[in-house]
Amino acid sequence: MMGVMTLIALILTGGRSARMGRDKALIDWAGRSAIERVVELGRAAGAGSVLSVGRDYGFGFAPDPTPEAGPVGGLLAGLAEARARGAARALVLAVDAPTLKVEDLAPLLAAPAPGATFEGLPVPMVLALDAAPPEAADGWPLRRFVERAGLALLPTPPAALMRLRGANTPQEMADLLAAPGSA
Repeated sequence: MMGVMTLIALILTGGRSARMGRDKALIDWAGRSAIERVVELGRAAGAGSVLSVGRDYGFGFAPDPTPEAGPVGGLLAGLAEARARGAARALVLAVDAPTLKVEDLAPLLAAPAPGATFEGLPVPMVLALDAAPPEAADGWPLRRFVERAGLALLPTPPAALMRLRGANTPQEMADLLAAPGSA
């Protein structure tokens, strides 16, 4: 019998990237693509496996059965794949936050079950898979998912706020790259 993998990282990649004007996962961030950086972050945070949810970038992948129906649809697809792989907890990351650091995630990773997210920022989150609300559906706001899952809302570390928010536009990307300690 296989041992239980405690933590899996799910990278939400299913958005249209309309405000950025191109696929955010493939944008170069100081020599590496956003997806490469976020995969590395998931592994550094202790995930036994890392999956992109929405689009396939050549490593673990969970297809979103209802593309562009919002992040909860992708999250549900990722959680289903995480369960099938024997995970107990998921670290949910956004591909548009490629400058995050493991220390930014430490409070979430240390939170007791069912998990946690930061106040005002539903992603990143750490979630016990059995805490996912069974009634969750495509189109739900992430905040409703977080509330119904019973996740703790931790204070957002001010020094990490820009990295946690990530970049949805070219200007946000430029600002993030220019911020001390973000590149």
